[in-house]
Amino acid sequence: MIFPCVQGESDGLAPEVTDLNASDISWNQERNLPYLENAYISGSPQDISDGIQVGKLGADGGDEKLVRDFAHSIAQAPQDTKHSTDSLLIWYKGKLLFESYYRRGRINVPHYQMSITKSYTALALGRAMQLGYISMADLNRPVLSFLKDVDGEKLAPGSESVLLHEAMHMKSGIRVDNAKAKKAMKTPENLVGQKQIQTYLELSAPITEKSKSVFKYQGSDPTITMQVLSSILPVKVEDFIRKDFLGKLGITSYGWQTDVSGFPKAAAGSSFRSRDMLKMGILVYNKGAFNGEQVIPAEFIERAISPLDVSKYRTYGYFWWGHKAKVKEKDYKCVSGRGAGGQFIQIFPDLELIIIVTSHNKGMGTMLKDAPLNIIPAFAL
Repeated sequence: MIFPCVQGESDGLAPEVTDLNASDISWNQERNLPYLENAYISGSPQDISDGIQVGKLGADGGDEKLVRDFAHSIAQAPQDTKHSTDSLLIWYKGKLLFESYYRRGRINVPHYQMSITKSYTALALGRAMQLGYISMADLNRPVLSFLKDVDGEKLAPGSESVLLHEAMHMKSGIRVDNAKAKKAMKTPENLVGQKQIQTYLELSAPITEKSKSVFKYQGSDPTITMQVLSSILPVKVEDFIRKDFLGKLGITSYGWQTDVSGFPKAAAGSSFRSRDMLKMGILVYNKGAFNGEQVIPAEFIERAISPLDVSKYRTYGYFWWGHKAKVKEKDYKCVSGRGAGGQFIQIFPDLELIIIVTSHNKGMGTMLKDAPLNIIPAFAL
């Protein structure tokens, strides 16, 4: 691959991989990208006709010095697994005002995403709802009413009670012992298609109202959601995601790994460009609308970001998080998609502000907290 010379403080062309092709969209390829010699920091992002309106930091909002100081602190951070931010984008009142790339960040290279893939899975199901394949009422249907290939005679007691609504906010009540799960993975041929869900439900401890009342963050629940989505569509789910969901947002360069089932992974495994992550954030901020078109029902978005499960420090909806970001003794409502390694879509509805972060940290990193602390003061004037 050829990598262009990258300037540090620049309002010119953002860094690219010039010969990117589909085979390059993977974690294995991404981790081999050489670090940029200089960070790319721009308060005047390029208009690349990708459906995102751009503006100028300062003139269109924001304290330019505060933002740039934070961007430079990211660029100057030690090159270790705790400080591995690859991109930072800021959208404010309808315009992308700031764009920066560091280390492995490139404007045209999809960045590997872990659990934030769950958030995209929820949006894909919402798109199916907009097209009439499923309804809000259907969210309260038992999962097994969608999955006709699952043999109900062999399942753990209570499996028939699991609702799609419950699975979509991590309250399916499924409890599978790790040792049993690892053993099942040794025979992937037995997990093809709906057999994957069959196995989850066969191996689960009895599913009770008590187990369903407890939030448990696990892979079974988003996997169920993806398989329900596949079951209601007249086309292959991967084709639907490509054409009818991502295509509506103008997202064409992405990766989405295939699970052992043969369906797209739902718990982790997608890859998206930073600007395309922003489109997901705009879609949620605009209650399902993008560039004037209703892509997902507003009612579904409202449910997806609502506090369906509440703990001391966070809420959880349909694979979307909520929390209060405290900045200078004031709390700001934040809706977020989050992924291990440090992938974040942070939406601040009251400020009309969206922050996008990609990283390759070992762990979550600190940008969920650091980005609001440093960026909100530049916009909450």
